[in-house]
Amino acid sequence: MSFSPSRLLLPLSIVVLAGCAGQQKPVVTLYDADDCSPLKLTQGQELVLTLPSNPTSGFRWELRNPAASVLKRLGPEVYSNSEEDSGLVGSGGESTWRFRVAASGDDRLELVYRRPWEKDAEPAESFSCAIQVR
Repeated sequence: MSFSPSRLLLPLSIVVLAGCAGQQKPVVTLYDADDCSPLKLTQGQELVLTLPSNPTSGFRWELRNPAASVLKRLGPEVYSNSEEDSGLVGSGGESTWRFRVAASGDDRLELVYRRPWEKDAEPAESFSCAIQVR
């Protein structure tokens, strides 16, 4: 049996393509808006946003603009107590949202921290991040 270049090229091509297909894009994790100037992402990438939160005080993060033209939410907000204060009543924690980049374009991810029943009050905090997807 002779090994011609074309017979070697096909198996090698399959191995190379399989290796490329298995590579995942890195997950981008944000903890504040300081990393947004703007935040540059690529299609298929995952974005995890984690912000300090204390719902026992009545305050909640509200998605004012979910950047739906470029991001797809992967589920609801997930709240968790901080590890050092997990046994304390009324202690704070953090809220986390997960998104997947779904389309190219520019948008802005915006959240406000407020008490939902205080409709006319200014938010206690806000988060705003310009998103660029290429």
